[in-house]
Amino acid sequence: MAGTEGTTQQLQNNSSGETQDSKKNGFLQSKVESKELSKEEKQKLRKEKKQQKKNKKDDKGLAKEEKAKKPVPVMDGQQAQQQKAPPTAPVATPEAPPSGEKSGKSKTELRAERRARQEADRMSKQGKKGDPIQLVYTAKTKAPLSEPQPVVKRLPEHIQADDPAVLKKLAKKLERQQIPLRSDYGSKVSLFSHLHQYSRKAPLTQQMSLPSTAIHPSIVRLGLQYSQGIIAGSNSRCIALLHAFKQVIRDYATPRNEELSRDLVNKLKPYISFLNQCRPLSASMGNAIKYIKKEISNVSSNIKEEEAKTTLQNCIDKYIEEKIHLAAKAISKSAFEKISDGDVILVYGCSSLVNYILCDAYERGRKFRVIVVDSRPRLEGRETLRRLVRKGISCTYVLITAVSYMLPEVSKVFLGAHALLANGYVMSRVGASQIALVAKAYNVPVLVCCETYKFCERVQTDSFVSNELDDPDDLIVTRKGKTELQNWQDTASLRLLNLVYDVTPPDFVDLVITDLGMIPCTSVPVVLRVKNVDQ
Repeated sequence: MAGTEGTTQQLQNNSSGETQDSKKNGFLQSKVESKELSKEEKQKLRKEKKQQKKNKKDDKGLAKEEKAKKPVPVMDGQQAQQQKAPPTAPVATPEAPPSGEKSGKSKTELRAERRARQEADRMSKQGKKGDPIQLVYTAKTKAPLSEPQPVVKRLPEHIQADDPAVLKKLAKKLERQQIPLRSDYGSKVSLFSHLHQYSRKAPLTQQMSLPSTAIHPSIVRLGLQYSQGIIAGSNSRCIALLHAFKQVIRDYATPRNEELSRDLVNKLKPYISFLNQCRPLSASMGNAIKYIKKEISNVSSNIKEEEAKTTLQNCIDKYIEEKIHLAAKAISKSAFEKISDGDVILVYGCSSLVNYILCDAYERGRKFRVIVVDSRPRLEGRETLRRLVRKGISCTYVLITAVSYMLPEVSKVFLGAHALLANGYVMSRVGASQIALVAKAYNVPVLVCCETYKFCERVQTDSFVSNELDDPDDLIVTRKGKTELQNWQDTASLRLLNLVYDVTPPDFVDLVITDLGMIPCTSVPVVLRVKNVDQ
Protein backbone atom coordinates (compact mmCIF):
# COMPACT_ATOMS: atom_id res chain seq x y z
CA MET A 1 0.00 0.00 0.00
CA ALA A 2 2.83 2.27 0.88
CA GLY A 3 4.44 1.60 -2.46
CA THR A 4 1.33 2.30 -4.39
CA GLU A 5 0.79 5.59 -2.47
CA GLY A 6 4.37 6.67 -3.28
CA THR A 7 3.95 5.92 -6.94
CA THR A 8 0.66 7.82 -7.10
CA GLN A 9 2.23 10.79 -5.30
CA GLN A 10 5.14 10.70 -7.69
CA LEU A 11 2.77 10.58 -10.67
CA GLN A 12 0.84 13.55 -9.26
CA ASN A 13 4.06 15.52 -8.83
CA ASN A 14 5.11 14.70 -12.38
CA SER A 15 1.72 15.75 -13.74
CA SER A 16 1.79 18.99 -11.75
CA GLY A 17 5.29 19.67 -13.01
CA GLU A 18 4.17 19.01 -16.55
CA THR A 19 1.23 21.40 -16.14
CA GLN A 20 3.53 24.07 -14.73
CA ASP A 21 5.95 23.54 -17.62
CA SER A 22 3.09 23.74 -20.09
CA LYS A 23 1.90 26.98 -18.44
CA LYS A 24 5.39 28.42 -18.63
CA ASN A 25 5.67 27.41 -22.27
CA GLY A 26 2.25 28.92 -23.02
CA PHE A 27 3.19 32.11 -21.25
CA LEU A 28 6.45 32.30 -23.17
CA GLN A 29 4.66 31.54 -26.43
CA SER A 30 2.07 34.20 -25.68
CA LYS A 31 4.87 36.64 -24.91
CA VAL A 32 6.53 35.87 -28.21
CA GLU A 33 3.18 36.18 -30.02
CA SER A 34 2.50 39.44 -28.23
CA LYS A 35 5.87 40.71 -29.39
CA GLU A 36 5.04 39.74 -32.97
CA LEU A 37 1.57 41.37 -32.74
CA SER A 38 3.04 44.54 -31.35
CA LYS A 39 5.34 44.80 -34.38
CA GLU A 40 2.37 44.49 -36.73
CA GLU A 41 0.48 47.03 -34.72
CA LYS A 42 3.45 49.34 -34.85
CA GLN A 43 3.48 49.09 -38.64
CA LYS A 44 -0.24 49.75 -38.77
CA LEU A 45 0.15 52.73 -36.47
CA ARG A 46 2.86 54.13 -38.70
CA LYS A 47 0.65 53.72 -41.74
CA GLU A 48 -2.26 55.37 -39.96
CA LYS A 49 -0.09 58.33 -38.91
CA LYS A 50 1.06 58.82 -42.49
CA GLN A 51 -2.54 58.61 -43.70
CA GLN A 52 -3.67 61.10 -41.06
CA LYS A 53 -1.01 63.59 -42.15
CA LYS A 54 -2.15 63.20 -45.73
CA ASN A 55 -5.79 63.62 -44.71
CA LYS A 56 -4.93 66.80 -42.80
CA LYS A 57 -3.35 68.28 -45.91
CA ASP A 58 -6.42 67.33 -47.94
CA ASP A 59 -8.69 68.86 -45.31
CA LYS A 60 -6.78 72.16 -45.45
CA GLY A 61 -7.14 72.27 -49.22
CA LEU A 62 -10.86 71.51 -48.97
CA ALA A 63 -11.33 74.22 -46.33
CA LYS A 64 -9.68 76.81 -48.60
CA GLU A 65 -11.91 75.77 -51.49
CA GLU A 66 -15.02 75.97 -49.33
CA LYS A 67 -14.11 79.47 -48.15
CA ALA A 68 -13.86 80.64 -51.75
CA LYS A 69 -17.15 79.00 -52.70
CA LYS A 70 -20.72 79.65 -51.62
CA PRO A 71 -22.41 77.34 -49.10
CA VAL A 72 -24.39 74.63 -50.85
CA PRO A 73 -27.15 72.24 -49.69
CA VAL A 74 -26.15 68.99 -47.96
CA MET A 75 -26.71 66.55 -50.79
CA ASP A 76 -25.12 68.86 -53.36
CA GLY A 77 -22.15 69.36 -51.02
CA GLN A 78 -21.76 65.60 -50.60
CA GLN A 79 -21.76 65.03 -54.33
CA ALA A 80 -19.37 67.92 -54.92
CA GLN A 81 -16.98 66.76 -52.23
CA GLN A 82 -17.13 63.15 -53.49
CA GLN A 83 -16.17 64.37 -56.94
CA LYS A 84 -13.41 66.69 -55.71
CA ALA A 85 -11.91 64.44 -52.98
CA PRO A 86 -8.63 62.79 -54.05
CA PRO A 87 -8.82 58.98 -54.33
CA THR A 88 -7.30 57.48 -51.17
CA ALA A 89 -7.18 53.88 -49.97
CA PRO A 90 -9.58 53.11 -47.11
CA VAL A 91 -7.84 52.91 -43.76
CA ALA A 92 -8.69 50.16 -41.31
CA THR A 93 -9.90 51.64 -38.03
CA PRO A 94 -10.91 49.87 -34.87
CA GLU A 95 -14.11 52.01 -34.62
CA ALA A 96 -17.27 50.93 -36.41
CA PRO A 97 -18.57 53.28 -39.11
CA PRO A 98 -21.43 55.58 -37.97
CA SER A 99 -24.99 54.65 -38.83
CA GLY A 100 -26.33 55.95 -42.18
CA GLU A 101 -22.85 56.09 -43.75
CA LYS A 102 -21.37 53.54 -46.08
CA SER A 103 -18.35 51.71 -44.73
CA GLY A 104 -16.70 51.85 -48.18
CA LYS A 105 -16.09 55.64 -47.97
CA SER A 106 -12.76 57.04 -46.94
CA LYS A 107 -12.15 59.29 -43.94
CA THR A 108 -11.76 62.32 -46.20
CA GLU A 109 -15.18 61.79 -47.75
CA LEU A 110 -16.82 61.25 -44.38
CA ARG A 111 -15.24 64.39 -42.95
CA ALA A 112 -16.34 66.39 -45.98
CA GLU A 113 -19.91 65.15 -45.61
CA ARG A 114 -19.98 66.01 -41.92
CA ARG A 115 -18.52 69.44 -42.61
CA ALA A 116 -21.11 70.16 -45.29
CA ARG A 117 -23.92 69.00 -43.00
CA GLN A 118 -22.68 71.19 -40.13
CA GLU A 119 -22.35 74.19 -42.43
CA ALA A 120 -25.90 73.72 -43.73
CA ASP A 121 -27.27 73.43 -40.18
CA ARG A 122 -25.41 76.56 -39.11
CA MET A 123 -26.73 78.56 -42.08
CA SER A 124 -30.31 77.43 -41.44
CA LYS A 125 -30.09 78.42 -37.74
CA GLN A 126 -28.69 81.86 -38.60
CA GLY A 127 -31.41 82.35 -41.21
CA LYS A 128 -34.09 81.59 -38.59
CA LYS A 129 -32.51 83.97 -36.08
CA GLY A 130 -32.40 86.73 -38.70
CA ASP A 131 -28.95 88.02 -37.76
CA PRO A 132 -28.46 91.09 -40.05
CA ILE A 133 -24.69 90.69 -40.25
CA GLN A 134 -24.92 87.04 -41.16
CA LEU A 135 -27.74 87.73 -43.62
CA VAL A 136 -25.52 90.21 -45.40
CA TYR A 137 -22.71 87.65 -45.35
CA THR A 138 -24.94 84.91 -46.79
CA ALA A 139 -26.25 87.29 -49.44
CA LYS A 140 -22.68 88.04 -50.45
CA THR A 141 -21.64 84.40 -50.49
CA LYS A 142 -24.69 83.28 -52.45
CA ALA A 143 -24.07 85.84 -55.20
CA PRO A 144 -21.76 84.56 -57.93
CA LEU A 145 -18.30 86.05 -57.94
CA SER A 146 -18.49 87.02 -61.60
CA GLU A 147 -21.53 89.31 -61.12
CA PRO A 148 -20.79 92.76 -59.62
CA GLN A 149 -22.86 93.83 -56.63
CA PRO A 150 -25.46 96.53 -57.55
CA VAL A 151 -24.63 100.00 -56.24
CA VAL A 152 -27.66 101.75 -54.74
CA LYS A 153 -27.57 105.50 -55.21
CA ARG A 154 -29.92 108.04 -53.68
CA LEU A 155 -32.06 109.76 -56.30
CA PRO A 156 -32.59 113.53 -56.04
CA GLU A 157 -35.86 114.63 -54.51
CA HIS A 158 -36.93 116.69 -57.54
CA ILE A 159 -37.23 113.56 -59.72
CA GLN A 160 -39.34 111.55 -57.23
CA ALA A 161 -42.48 113.66 -57.24
CA ASP A 162 -44.67 110.55 -57.64
CA ASP A 163 -43.37 108.88 -54.45
CA PRO A 164 -45.55 109.76 -51.42
CA ALA A 165 -42.85 108.70 -48.95
CA VAL A 166 -40.30 111.05 -50.55
CA LEU A 167 -42.81 113.91 -50.62
CA LYS A 168 -43.61 113.36 -46.94
CA LYS A 169 -39.92 113.37 -46.05
CA LEU A 170 -39.37 116.54 -48.13
CA ALA A 171 -42.32 118.26 -46.43
CA LYS A 172 -40.85 117.50 -42.98
CA LYS A 173 -37.45 118.80 -44.05
CA LEU A 174 -38.94 122.03 -45.41
CA GLU A 175 -41.08 122.44 -42.29
CA ARG A 176 -37.94 122.35 -40.14
CA GLN A 177 -36.44 125.02 -42.39
CA GLN A 178 -39.67 127.12 -42.21
CA ILE A 179 -40.25 126.81 -45.96
CA PRO A 180 -43.64 125.79 -47.42
CA LEU A 181 -43.92 122.90 -49.87
CA ARG A 182 -44.91 124.09 -53.32
CA SER A 183 -47.80 122.07 -54.72
CA ASP A 184 -47.83 120.68 -58.25
CA TYR A 185 -50.06 122.20 -60.88
CA GLY A 186 -52.25 120.48 -63.45
CA SER A 187 -52.28 116.97 -64.82
CA LYS A 188 -48.97 115.54 -66.02
CA VAL A 189 -48.07 113.13 -68.78
CA SER A 190 -47.60 109.72 -67.15
CA LEU A 191 -44.07 109.37 -68.55
CA PHE A 192 -43.04 112.52 -66.63
CA SER A 193 -45.16 112.05 -63.50
CA HIS A 194 -41.98 111.78 -61.38
CA LEU A 195 -41.10 115.44 -62.11
CA HIS A 196 -42.55 118.55 -60.44
CA GLN A 197 -44.76 120.88 -62.46
CA TYR A 198 -45.41 124.38 -61.09
CA SER A 199 -47.53 127.32 -62.16
CA ARG A 200 -46.18 130.86 -62.41
CA LYS A 201 -49.53 132.17 -61.20
CA ALA A 202 -48.95 130.53 -57.81
CA PRO A 203 -45.46 131.58 -56.61
CA LEU A 204 -44.05 130.16 -53.41
CA THR A 205 -44.18 133.53 -51.61
CA GLN A 206 -48.00 133.35 -51.52
CA GLN A 207 -47.70 130.59 -48.92
CA MET A 208 -45.12 132.45 -46.82
CA SER A 209 -45.64 135.00 -44.07
CA LEU A 210 -43.58 138.05 -44.96
CA PRO A 211 -41.38 139.43 -43.60
CA SER A 212 -39.92 136.00 -42.95
CA THR A 213 -36.97 135.71 -40.58
CA ALA A 214 -35.86 132.38 -42.10
CA ILE A 215 -35.11 133.60 -45.65
CA HIS A 216 -32.92 136.55 -46.58
CA PRO A 217 -34.74 139.21 -48.67
CA SER A 218 -32.25 138.91 -51.54
CA ILE A 219 -32.93 135.15 -51.72
CA VAL A 220 -36.71 135.75 -51.74
CA ARG A 221 -36.37 138.24 -54.58
CA LEU A 222 -34.11 135.86 -56.53
CA GLY A 223 -36.54 132.97 -56.07
CA LEU A 224 -39.40 135.08 -57.44
CA GLN A 225 -37.30 136.06 -60.46
CA TYR A 226 -36.50 132.38 -61.10
CA SER A 227 -40.12 131.22 -60.85
CA GLN A 228 -41.46 134.03 -63.05
CA GLY A 229 -38.81 133.42 -65.73
CA ILE A 230 -37.34 136.92 -65.41
CA ILE A 231 -33.84 135.46 -64.96
CA ALA A 232 -33.27 132.61 -67.42
CA GLY A 233 -30.20 130.90 -68.85
CA SER A 234 -27.54 128.93 -67.00
CA ASN A 235 -24.97 131.72 -66.80
CA SER A 236 -27.47 134.41 -65.79
CA ARG A 237 -29.01 132.24 -63.08
CA CYS A 238 -25.60 131.29 -61.70
CA ILE A 239 -24.32 134.88 -61.61
CA ALA A 240 -27.52 136.07 -59.91
CA LEU A 241 -27.18 133.27 -57.33
CA LEU A 242 -23.58 134.18 -56.53
CA HIS A 243 -24.46 137.89 -56.13
CA ALA A 244 -27.32 136.98 -53.79
CA PHE A 245 -24.97 134.85 -51.69
CA LYS A 246 -22.52 137.75 -51.57
CA GLN A 247 -25.29 139.89 -50.05
CA VAL A 248 -26.10 137.13 -47.55
CA ILE A 249 -22.44 136.91 -46.47
CA ARG A 250 -22.22 140.70 -46.21
CA ASP A 251 -25.21 140.80 -43.84
CA TYR A 252 -24.19 137.73 -41.84
CA ALA A 253 -23.17 137.94 -38.17
CA THR A 254 -21.72 134.95 -36.35
CA PRO A 255 -23.74 133.99 -33.23
CA ARG A 256 -22.05 133.52 -29.89
CA ASN A 257 -20.30 130.21 -29.25
CA GLU A 258 -20.45 129.40 -32.97
CA GLU A 259 -17.87 129.18 -35.74
CA LEU A 260 -18.41 130.99 -39.03
CA SER A 261 -17.28 127.99 -41.09
CA ARG A 262 -20.02 125.80 -39.61
CA ASP A 263 -22.86 128.18 -38.91
CA LEU A 264 -22.79 129.91 -42.30
CA VAL A 265 -23.04 126.60 -44.18
CA ASN A 266 -26.09 125.68 -42.07
CA LYS A 267 -27.51 129.14 -42.76
CA LEU A 268 -27.32 128.59 -46.53
CA LYS A 269 -29.21 125.27 -46.48
CA PRO A 270 -32.76 126.72 -46.17
CA TYR A 271 -31.90 129.33 -48.81
CA ILE A 272 -30.91 126.61 -51.27
CA SER A 273 -34.08 124.65 -50.46
CA PHE A 274 -36.19 127.75 -51.08
CA LEU A 275 -34.56 128.41 -54.46
CA ASN A 276 -34.96 124.75 -55.41
CA GLN A 277 -38.69 125.00 -54.64
CA CYS A 278 -38.98 128.07 -56.84
CA ARG A 279 -37.21 126.33 -59.74
CA PRO A 280 -34.93 123.26 -59.79
CA LEU A 281 -31.26 124.19 -59.63
CA SER A 282 -29.17 123.94 -62.79
CA ALA A 283 -25.91 121.99 -63.02
CA SER A 284 -23.90 125.22 -63.08
CA MET A 285 -25.64 126.45 -59.92
CA GLY A 286 -24.94 123.15 -58.19
CA ASN A 287 -21.23 123.44 -58.98
CA ALA A 288 -21.16 127.04 -57.75
CA ILE A 289 -22.85 126.07 -54.46
CA LYS A 290 -20.29 123.30 -53.93
CA TYR A 291 -17.50 125.82 -54.47
CA ILE A 292 -18.96 128.31 -51.98
CA LYS A 293 -19.46 125.63 -49.31
CA LYS A 294 -15.88 124.44 -49.78
CA GLU A 295 -14.51 127.97 -49.40
CA ILE A 296 -16.61 128.58 -46.29
CA SER A 297 -15.43 125.34 -44.67
CA ASN A 298 -11.81 126.31 -45.41
CA VAL A 299 -12.10 129.57 -43.47
CA SER A 300 -9.77 129.51 -40.47
CA SER A 301 -11.25 130.09 -37.03
CA ASN A 302 -8.28 132.29 -36.08
CA ILE A 303 -9.09 135.20 -38.41
CA LYS A 304 -11.60 137.95 -37.64
CA GLU A 305 -15.18 137.79 -38.89
CA GLU A 306 -14.95 140.84 -41.17
CA GLU A 307 -11.76 139.55 -42.72
CA ALA A 308 -13.34 136.14 -43.34
CA LYS A 309 -16.42 137.74 -44.94
CA THR A 310 -14.23 139.87 -47.20
CA THR A 311 -12.24 136.79 -48.23
CA LEU A 312 -15.42 134.89 -49.12
CA GLN A 313 -16.79 137.80 -51.18
CA ASN A 314 -13.50 138.01 -53.06
CA CYS A 315 -13.69 134.27 -53.75
CA ILE A 316 -17.16 134.70 -55.26
CA ASP A 317 -15.98 137.58 -57.46
CA LYS A 318 -12.99 135.50 -58.54
CA TYR A 319 -15.25 132.57 -59.43
CA ILE A 320 -17.51 134.78 -61.60
CA GLU A 321 -14.55 136.38 -63.32
CA GLU A 322 -12.57 133.21 -64.00
CA LYS A 323 -15.24 130.59 -64.58
CA ILE A 324 -17.68 132.72 -66.60
CA HIS A 325 -16.21 135.95 -68.02
CA LEU A 326 -12.62 134.85 -68.72
CA ALA A 327 -13.88 131.44 -69.84
CA ALA A 328 -16.16 133.16 -72.39
CA LYS A 329 -13.18 135.10 -73.75
CA ALA A 330 -11.06 131.95 -74.07
CA ILE A 331 -13.89 130.11 -75.85
CA SER A 332 -14.45 133.05 -78.19
CA LYS A 333 -10.76 133.05 -79.09
CA SER A 334 -10.88 129.35 -79.98
CA ALA A 335 -14.19 129.64 -81.85
CA PHE A 336 -12.88 132.56 -83.92
CA GLU A 337 -10.52 130.12 -85.64
CA LYS A 338 -13.51 128.03 -86.75
CA ILE A 339 -15.42 130.95 -88.29
CA SER A 340 -14.47 131.88 -91.86
CA ASP A 341 -15.55 134.71 -94.13
CA GLY A 342 -18.76 133.92 -95.98
CA ASP A 343 -19.94 131.31 -93.45
CA VAL A 344 -23.62 130.75 -92.81
CA ILE A 345 -23.92 129.93 -89.10
CA LEU A 346 -27.05 128.44 -87.57
CA VAL A 347 -27.83 129.10 -83.90
CA TYR A 348 -30.74 127.96 -81.76
CA GLY A 349 -32.56 129.75 -78.97
CA CYS A 350 -30.70 132.25 -76.82
CA SER A 351 -27.26 131.31 -75.52
CA SER A 352 -25.35 134.19 -73.94
CA LEU A 353 -22.05 132.47 -74.76
CA VAL A 354 -22.88 131.89 -78.45
CA ASN A 355 -24.12 135.49 -78.76
CA TYR A 356 -20.85 136.75 -77.26
CA ILE A 357 -18.80 134.59 -79.67
CA LEU A 358 -20.64 135.85 -82.76
CA CYS A 359 -20.51 139.49 -81.71
CA ASP A 360 -16.80 139.22 -80.87
CA ALA A 361 -16.01 137.53 -84.20
CA TYR A 362 -17.91 140.22 -86.11
CA GLU A 363 -16.05 142.99 -84.26
CA ARG A 364 -12.75 141.30 -85.15
CA GLY A 365 -13.56 141.50 -88.87
CA ARG A 366 -15.21 138.20 -89.79
CA LYS A 367 -18.01 138.48 -92.37
CA PHE A 368 -20.75 135.88 -91.97
CA ARG A 369 -24.50 135.45 -91.89
CA VAL A 370 -26.56 133.95 -89.05
CA ILE A 371 -29.75 131.90 -89.20
CA VAL A 372 -31.58 132.13 -85.86
CA VAL A 373 -33.83 129.13 -85.21
CA ASP A 374 -36.53 129.55 -82.57
CA SER A 375 -39.28 127.43 -80.99
CA ARG A 376 -42.41 127.90 -78.96
CA PRO A 377 -43.44 128.60 -76.28
CA ARG A 378 -40.48 130.61 -74.97
CA LEU A 379 -39.37 132.13 -78.29
CA GLU A 380 -35.96 132.95 -76.82
CA GLY A 381 -34.46 133.32 -80.30
CA ARG A 382 -36.03 136.77 -80.54
CA GLU A 383 -33.60 138.02 -77.89
CA THR A 384 -30.69 136.55 -79.89
CA LEU A 385 -32.00 138.19 -83.05
CA ARG A 386 -32.28 141.54 -81.24
CA ARG A 387 -28.68 141.43 -79.97
CA LEU A 388 -27.13 140.34 -83.28
CA VAL A 389 -29.05 142.86 -85.39
CA ARG A 390 -28.03 145.62 -82.98
CA LYS A 391 -24.39 144.74 -83.75
CA GLY A 392 -25.08 144.91 -87.48
CA ILE A 393 -24.90 141.17 -88.26
CA SER A 394 -27.07 139.91 -91.14
CA CYS A 395 -29.67 137.49 -89.71
CA THR A 396 -32.51 135.22 -90.80
CA TYR A 397 -35.24 134.19 -88.35
CA VAL A 398 -37.10 130.86 -88.70
CA LEU A 399 -38.96 128.45 -86.46
CA ILE A 400 -37.63 124.96 -85.74
CA THR A 401 -40.20 123.39 -88.07
CA ALA A 402 -38.33 124.90 -91.05
CA VAL A 403 -34.81 123.88 -89.99
CA SER A 404 -34.54 121.09 -92.61
CA TYR A 405 -35.18 123.64 -95.39
CA MET A 406 -32.45 125.98 -94.12
CA LEU A 407 -29.68 123.43 -93.45
CA PRO A 408 -28.56 122.91 -97.09
CA GLU A 409 -27.12 126.45 -97.07
CA VAL A 410 -25.65 126.23 -93.56
CA SER A 411 -21.88 125.75 -93.14
CA LYS A 412 -21.72 125.40 -89.31
CA VAL A 413 -24.05 124.94 -86.35
CA PHE A 414 -23.22 126.64 -83.03
CA LEU A 415 -25.13 125.42 -79.98
CA GLY A 416 -25.01 126.43 -76.34
CA ALA A 417 -25.28 123.94 -73.47
CA HIS A 418 -27.06 123.76 -70.16
CA ALA A 419 -24.64 121.05 -68.96
CA LEU A 420 -22.15 118.51 -70.29
CA LEU A 421 -22.66 115.11 -68.67
CA ALA A 422 -19.95 112.63 -67.70
CA ASN A 423 -20.85 110.21 -70.50
CA GLY A 424 -20.39 112.91 -73.15
CA TYR A 425 -24.07 113.73 -73.67
CA VAL A 426 -25.02 117.40 -74.07
CA MET A 427 -27.97 118.74 -72.09
CA SER A 428 -29.43 121.83 -73.71
CA ARG A 429 -32.68 123.63 -74.48
CA VAL A 430 -35.35 121.28 -75.82
CA GLY A 431 -35.05 121.09 -79.60
CA ALA A 432 -31.24 121.20 -79.70
CA SER A 433 -31.00 117.43 -80.19
CA GLN A 434 -33.41 117.64 -83.13
CA ILE A 435 -31.25 120.30 -84.80
CA ALA A 436 -28.09 118.24 -84.20
CA LEU A 437 -29.78 115.17 -85.69
CA VAL A 438 -30.86 116.98 -88.86
CA ALA A 439 -27.43 118.66 -89.18
CA LYS A 440 -25.79 115.23 -88.96
CA ALA A 441 -28.04 114.04 -91.80
CA TYR A 442 -26.88 117.00 -93.94
CA ASN A 443 -23.18 116.54 -92.95
CA VAL A 444 -23.06 119.95 -91.29
CA PRO A 445 -20.56 120.17 -88.38
CA VAL A 446 -22.11 120.80 -84.96
CA LEU A 447 -19.99 122.81 -82.49
CA VAL A 448 -21.08 123.02 -78.86
CA CYS A 449 -19.78 125.96 -76.81
CA CYS A 450 -19.66 125.29 -73.07
CA GLU A 451 -17.66 126.44 -70.05
CA THR A 452 -16.02 123.75 -67.93
CA TYR A 453 -17.86 124.84 -64.77
CA LYS A 454 -21.00 123.38 -66.42
CA PHE A 455 -19.43 119.93 -66.61
CA CYS A 456 -21.16 117.61 -64.14
CA GLU A 457 -20.60 114.02 -63.04
CA ARG A 458 -24.18 112.96 -63.70
CA VAL A 459 -24.73 110.28 -66.35
CA GLN A 460 -27.84 110.44 -68.51
CA THR A 461 -28.81 108.87 -71.84
CA ASP A 462 -32.38 110.12 -72.19
CA SER A 463 -34.56 113.15 -71.45
CA PHE A 464 -37.10 111.31 -69.29
CA VAL A 465 -35.39 110.44 -66.00
CA SER A 466 -34.04 113.88 -65.09
CA ASN A 467 -35.55 116.95 -66.69
CA GLU A 468 -37.64 120.00 -65.85
CA LEU A 469 -41.30 120.71 -66.56
CA ASP A 470 -42.29 124.31 -67.20
CA ASP A 471 -45.69 125.88 -66.71
CA PRO A 472 -48.15 124.08 -69.04
CA ASP A 473 -50.20 127.29 -69.39
CA ASP A 474 -47.38 128.70 -71.54
CA LEU A 475 -48.64 126.46 -74.36
CA ILE A 476 -51.97 128.30 -74.45
CA VAL A 477 -52.04 130.61 -77.47
CA THR A 478 -54.73 133.14 -78.37
CA ARG A 479 -55.32 133.63 -82.11
CA LYS A 480 -57.96 135.90 -83.60
CA GLY A 481 -59.56 136.30 -80.22
CA LYS A 482 -59.89 132.54 -79.66
CA THR A 483 -58.09 130.55 -76.99
CA GLU A 484 -58.37 126.86 -77.81
CA LEU A 485 -56.74 125.47 -74.65
CA GLN A 486 -58.18 127.93 -72.16
CA ASN A 487 -59.93 125.31 -69.99
CA TRP A 488 -57.66 122.36 -70.77
CA GLN A 489 -57.83 121.01 -67.21
CA ASP A 490 -61.54 120.33 -67.54
CA THR A 491 -60.79 117.66 -70.16
CA ALA A 492 -59.79 114.54 -68.25
CA SER A 493 -58.04 112.91 -71.20
CA LEU A 494 -55.90 115.97 -72.05
CA ARG A 495 -52.36 116.48 -70.76
CA LEU A 496 -50.02 119.36 -71.64
CA LEU A 497 -46.25 118.78 -71.71
CA ASN A 498 -43.84 121.71 -71.63
CA LEU A 499 -40.34 120.24 -71.42
CA VAL A 500 -37.36 122.50 -70.77
CA TYR A 501 -34.31 120.39 -71.73
CA ASP A 502 -33.30 117.52 -73.96
CA VAL A 503 -30.17 115.40 -74.28
CA THR A 504 -28.00 115.15 -77.40
CA PRO A 505 -25.84 112.03 -77.93
CA PRO A 506 -22.12 112.61 -78.53
CA ASP A 507 -22.41 111.01 -82.00
CA PHE A 508 -24.20 114.14 -83.22
CA VAL A 509 -21.59 116.57 -81.84
CA ASP A 510 -18.36 117.10 -83.78
CA LEU A 511 -16.52 119.34 -81.31
CA VAL A 512 -16.89 120.95 -77.89
CA ILE A 513 -15.22 124.34 -77.52
CA THR A 514 -14.31 124.98 -73.86
CA ASP A 515 -12.07 127.37 -71.94
CA LEU A 516 -9.48 124.55 -71.83
CA GLY A 517 -9.48 124.20 -75.62
CA MET A 518 -11.33 122.22 -78.26
CA ILE A 519 -12.10 118.67 -77.14
CA PRO A 520 -14.41 115.81 -78.20
CA CYS A 521 -17.38 114.85 -76.02
CA THR A 522 -15.55 111.73 -74.89
CA SER A 523 -12.96 113.86 -73.05
CA VAL A 524 -15.47 115.18 -70.51
CA PRO A 525 -14.49 112.55 -67.86
CA VAL A 526 -10.85 113.58 -68.21
CA VAL A 527 -11.73 117.23 -67.55
CA LEU A 528 -13.81 116.22 -64.53
CA ARG A 529 -10.93 114.15 -63.15
CA VAL A 530 -8.48 117.05 -63.58
CA LYS A 531 -10.92 119.45 -61.88
CA ASN A 532 -11.32 117.09 -58.92
CA VAL A 533 -7.55 116.83 -58.53
CA ASP A 534 -7.18 120.62 -58.61
CA GLN A 535 -9.88 121.08 -56.00
